[in-house]
Amino acid sequence: MEYENMTVAQLKELLREANLPVSGNKSALIERLSQNETIVESPIEISVEEDEEDDFEETFDEEDDFFDEDEWDQIHTARQKPVLDEETKANLVTRAAQMKKQPKFRRQEWYRYYRLSRTGWRKPKGMQSKQRLNMKYRTPMARVGYRKISAVRGLHSSGFEDVLVNQPSDLDGLDPERQAVRVGASVGNRKRTKIHDRADDLGLRVLNRRKINRKGDIQ
Repeated sequence: MEYENMTVAQLKELLREANLPVSGNKSALIERLSQNETIVESPIEISVEEDEEDDFEETFDEEDDFFDEDEWDQIHTARQKPVLDEETKANLVTRAAQMKKQPKFRRQEWYRYYRLSRTGWRKPKGMQSKQRLNMKYRTPMARVGYRKISAVRGLHSSGFEDVLVNQPSDLDGLDPERQAVRVGASVGNRKRTKIHDRADDLGLRVLNRRKINRKGDIQ
């Protein structure tokens, strides 16, 4: 099996099936899989008649390309998933249910001025503010009672701990089973590509990965 062409998530699935540790970068995972003798590939036997086998060999040769390079890029690959216990998974489900019940907090008189509808929440401070006085037909105010479950506070919706990075050296020491990477908004494409490549080597998931056209010196 060619492990080099597989993603980190696929390699970790093979390691979990073999009850092996899944920590380390991609090269360490490949070395661990190659040394393991418990994973044995069982070839699938296909019974084909002689005439059909000849037609199959004439139709498809070994040198034929079934997919173009652009089609390979569009094939979906599974993203890295966090390793969570049952309690954390239940808390994430509870938080998702709480977020569905939460109303959308609107700024005071957001319906009157277009510029206010595009801004975030602001607490009303006027003495005669109808929203502050909780009058009818006014949007609710953000209060402490809308706060979510504290056990998973600060975690990404996938369960990862969101870590902000601005350079490739910030990735050192991160746990790919618990932490995920979010690249800073001010990072340029040249440094962003280095962060993407470094994260792939370490098996880290990039939450805000973007498609970068690598041309020129950005390779």
